[in-house]
Amino acid sequence: MSEWAGCFCLQCIREKEVGVVEDLGQFKRLIGEGPSLICWPLQSVAGRLSLRVKQLDVICETKTKDNVFVQVGVAVQYRVVTESAYDAWYRLTNPTSQIQAYVFDVIRSTVPRLELDSAFESKDDIARAVFEQLQNVMKDYGYAIVNTLVTDLSPDHKVKASMNEINAARRLKEAASHQAEADKIRQVKGAEAEAEARYLSGLGVARQRKAIVEGLQSSVAAFSDEVEGASPRDVMDILLLTQYFDTLSGVGANSLILEHDPATVANLQMQVGKSFMVGKNDLLS
Repeated sequence: MSEWAGCFCLQCIREKEVGVVEDLGQFKRLIGEGPSLICWPLQSVAGRLSLRVKQLDVICETKTKDNVFVQVGVAVQYRVVTESAYDAWYRLTNPTSQIQAYVFDVIRSTVPRLELDSAFESKDDIARAVFEQLQNVMKDYGYAIVNTLVTDLSPDHKVKASMNEINAARRLKEAASHQAEADKIRQVKGAEAEAEARYLSGLGVARQRKAIVEGLQSSVAAFSDEVEGASPRDVMDILLLTQYFDTLSGVGANSLILEHDPATVANLQMQVGKSFMVGKNDLLS
């Protein structure tokens, strides 16, 4: 045993890594993180595999059902399974190319069955289809798929511009519809308010007239009782005459009433002229 003591070599594997040890080119064992002894020069660390999660961004161009070319961006997060590190090292030369090929296959078989609007709404379904396909395939090569995300779905810039115009027109149409509905509500509420105001005004006029009638009745009754020989007809004539004078007083306070006879205008002109003449004579004297 002492003869081989000087042939051991210390190898250190970093955190979250696994080392593949070969014995004269043949797989011997896997060594974990930390220091490990190998029998040098017969054995060597052929490679190291990282156990950390990696991300591969894939851009795939395809065509939708309504003949619109789009670029689909997919982010695939994957890692090496510790127990299957042998398969990850020996069975698969380039895992990124393998993953990219399967992503292309799933995208180009899924998106062409969808129209453009449906493709935007089905991003989660597309990501799920990619995940399931990769998970079933890559587990045989020692890799686990952590997650898949559709990060971008971008049509041609002309298609984008037309979609923006369509959305703008739709929003303007909705705004006009809401504005018309608001105007309708305002008009209906205004009509209801006007009808209510007229109804209340009518109630007020009816109550006013009722009060006037009751007042006239009480006045006629009181006058007939206090004045001997006065009939209700006489009392009504007196009340009507009083109302007439009150009306004339109210109108005369704010208005000037002219007769429709043309001679009235001539008389008014003559009176105004005489008043000016009188005022002039007073000043001269």
